[in-house]
Amino acid sequence: MFADRVILYCRAGDGGNGCSSFRRETFVPRGGPDGGDGGDGGDVIIQADRNLGSLGNLVGHRHWKSERGEHGLGALCTGKCGRPTVILVPPGTLVKDLQHGHLLKDLQDHGDTVVVARGGRGGKGNKRFANSVNRAPRESEAGHPGEYREIQLELKMIADVGLVGKPNAGKSTLLSRVSRATPEIADYPFTTKYPNLGVVHVNFDHEYVLADIPGLIEGAHAGAGLGHEFLRHVERTRLLVHLVEPAPSDMSDPLDNYAQIREELRLYDASLAERPEILVVTKAELPDASTCAEFLRETTGREVLLVSAVTGRGLPELNRLIIRKLGELKAAESAATESGVVGELPTATEPPVE
Repeated sequence: MFADRVILYCRAGDGGNGCSSFRRETFVPRGGPDGGDGGDGGDVIIQADRNLGSLGNLVGHRHWKSERGEHGLGALCTGKCGRPTVILVPPGTLVKDLQHGHLLKDLQDHGDTVVVARGGRGGKGNKRFANSVNRAPRESEAGHPGEYREIQLELKMIADVGLVGKPNAGKSTLLSRVSRATPEIADYPFTTKYPNLGVVHVNFDHEYVLADIPGLIEGAHAGAGLGHEFLRHVERTRLLVHLVEPAPSDMSDPLDNYAQIREELRLYDASLAERPEILVVTKAELPDASTCAEFLRETTGREVLLVSAVTGRGLPELNRLIIRKLGELKAAESAATESGVVGELPTATEPPVE
């Protein structure tokens, strides 16, 4: 099950109580206090894992609780700390505090973590209260409660390359041809209702993640046809592959369809209009495909690829171009990071949990 947004209720473990104990041994009538401290409660941690592609594994498990720390014992034995709870999410997940509405962290890379609820500190044993005036204290400290926090996880970073276009443009068919993904494919619009992901391997030494974004329609920037839901995923793709159907079933003009999608991207987020893009005419097996590609090339002044997911025409050239473009983008990102031009998204400080 694919899910891109989920709310979790996280409670960290309470700290263990400190122990009030006195040393009792033969020939040691007044051994003094020896109560150990309680163990700390376990944290609740969110961690990015590249083996996951959506938040679907969390839909049926929204309440998370960590172990509490064990109580302290005599002979200065400290209680065992509670084990932390680690919640795995895909890279590109935004972790937000639901109550305060601010961003805790953007988990962009594999292994990135954020503590969303800290375990309570263990209570002090009576040994800690001994001093020169009170050498045999009987008081000990109870463990501190763990934090409770409600968080919202939102998946935005889903792929290196995003397939965009009008409904029924051939995005799902192309994804199934170049990867092992098995999206639903049918000859009617809006067959794809949520993004499908596939890993594309090229010549055994290159690979990239390809996302089939559900089709966009006019007014998507304003929410029409679940446009906001779909455009959120386009934001976190490095490269766009814009698919244009040469002979749409609704008899619309392919060039108008291309311009309409470009305008929807611009209206939703101006930066999306500047996102690197590869223009592709699909269904090359159709008679009008070559004419459509030539018309787009003359009108836009850009390179246009002609591909067919049915016959395989143009797919090797498309893969090579994608690999080259991604290499250029990653090199540019590395250079910008080294020069200090590009930084991470700001991470808000965790507020105290009430």
